Amino acid sequence: MKQIPEEKIVFLNEVLGNKYPNPKSELQYENPFQLLVATILAAQATDKQVNVITRELFRSAPDAESMSRMDLDTVKGFVRSINYFNNKAKNILEVSRILVTNYNGNIPDTREGLESLPGVGRKTANVVLSNAFHQAVMPVDTHVHRVSNRIGLVRTDKPEQTETELMKIIPEAWVINFHHYLLLHGRYTCKAKKPECPHCPVSSICDYPSKT
Repeated sequence: MKQIPEEKIVFLNEVLGNKYPNPKSELQYENPFQLLVATILAAQATDKQVNVITRELFRSAPDAESMSRMDLDTVKGFVRSINYFNNKAKNILEVSRILVTNYNGNIPDTREGLESLPGVGRKTANVVLSNAFHQAVMPVDTHVHRVSNRIGLVRTDKPEQTETELMKIIPEAWVINFHHYLLLHGRYTCKAKKPECPHCPVSSICDYPSKT
C-alpha cells in the first residue's frame, strides 16, 4: 500500500473537525447497555429507524435487568418494524440475561467480552468500546469503508482490512473523533449513490476518480 502523506490526515482532521465539532453517535442512549442494544438493532437499518424503536423499548426496559425479565414475544413486538427483527429480538433477550447472570447487569469493556455475546460482532463491539468506554478503536461500517477508499486513505476490499489500515495511519488521540468524521461525511456528503462532490470540503485531496 502506498504511503499516505501525513498532511492529508491533518487536513481531514481539521476540515471535517470544523464541519462536525464534538461528534458523537446519532443513536440515542443513556447508558452502555442501551448503546449495545441500539447497535445490535442498527445492523442493516438506519439510526433514525432504531431511535424510533428504542424510544419505546427503553421506556419499558432501560437496563439489562428489566430487559431480561421480558418474554421474547414482547421484545419482538417492540422491534417488529426493523429488519431481521426475529433474530435481533432473540439476541437482545439472550444478551440481557447473560449480562445479568455473568456481569451483574454491566457491559464488558473488552472486545473479547463483547464479542462473546450473541449477535455482537467486531463492528458492534468497536462501536460500544469507542462510544461507551472511549477506547481508541475504529468501527468500520459501510460509510467509513466507502469514504476511506474514495478519499484514498486505504485501498481495501473488506471492512476488517480498512480498520487495520486506518489504525496504522490515524494518530491514536484522533481515532475516536476521526471515526465519526468519516461516518458522518459518508452519511451526509460522500453518499453511496450520489456523492455531493461539488459541496465536499475535502474534494481537493480526494482520490475518487468519479468525483464531479
